[in-house]
Amino acid sequence: MAILAAALTWRLVGTASEGADAAPVSTVEEAAPQSFEEMRELAEQAGGDPVPWQRLGFAHFSANMYPEAAEAYEEAVERAPDSADLWSALGEARIYADESDPMPPAALEAFRRSVALDPGNPRARYFLAVQRDLSGDNDGAIADWLALLADTPPGAPWETDLIRTISQVGQREEIDLQPRIEQAMATRDILPASATGGIPGPTQDQMAAAAGMSPGQQQDMAEDMVSRLAARLEGDPANVDGWIMLMRSYQTLGRTGQARDAYAHALEANPQAEGQLRAAAEALGL
Repeated sequence: MAILAAALTWRLVGTASEGADAAPVSTVEEAAPQSFEEMRELAEQAGGDPVPWQRLGFAHFSANMYPEAAEAYEEAVERAPDSADLWSALGEARIYADESDPMPPAALEAFRRSVALDPGNPRARYFLAVQRDLSGDNDGAIADWLALLADTPPGAPWETDLIRTISQVGQREEIDLQPRIEQAMATRDILPASATGGIPGPTQDQMAAAAGMSPGQQQDMAEDMVSRLAARLEGDPANVDGWIMLMRSYQTLGRTGQARDAYAHALEANPQAEGQLRAAAEALGL
C-alpha cells in the first residue's frame, strides 16, 4: 500500500531553501487580526499584494480549514505567480482539502509549478516523491526522498519527519534503508545544494572526504567554505544568489548575527532585489 501523502506536513510558509522566490512572501510571524473575516477583508483591500492572502491561507490551514486555505493560496499565487513557496503551499492545501484522492491533479500541478520555479523547493520535492510512491514507483520515491534528505540542512524543521517517512516506507517495503539514510546525512552539504554564479561549494570529492571526518573537522571544513564565499562576495556584491547562500550558510552554522549582517550588506548592494532578499531572510527567520 502506498504511503499516505499526509505522512509529512509542511506547516511552514517558508523554509531555508525557499528564499529565492521573486515574490515578497512573508513567514506569517507578524501580528494578525483576530478573525478570519478581518483577515479576508484586509486581503481584499490589498490589491496585488500576495502576503495578506498568504497569511489567510496559513491561518486557515493551521485551523484545519483546508478548502478555505486552498482558496486563499489560489488568490496569493494569482498575485505572485513566480513564488515557488506559494505554489507548494497551495499544492499541500489542495491535498488536505480533497478527502477522496491522496494526490489530486490540481495539487500535483501546483507542485510541478513550484519545482519549475525552484527545483530545490523541499515541500514540492517531498510531495512529488509521494506521487511516485502512490503510482507504484517505490524505489524512485525512496531515491527522491533520500536526495531531499541529502540537501536538507542539519536541524531543518522537516528533517525528523522526512527521516521517519523514509524509515516507514522501508519497513513497508521490507528494505533496510538505515545505511542509505546515514549516508545521505553524512554527505550532505553544509551549504545550499546548488552553487550558482560561480560560488564555491563542496565537490563530490569533498563530500566524500567529509563523510570520513570527525565532527570537528567537518565544522572546520564548513567554516572555511563559508569564509571563502564571504570573500568572493566582497569582489562580487551584485551576486544576489551568493548573498542568499551566505545568509543561509551563516544561519546553518548558528551565526544569526552574521546572517543578518550579510542580509544588510546584500540589500545595500542590491536594492533592486529587495523582494527576493526579504523573502529569503524571512524564510531563514532573520
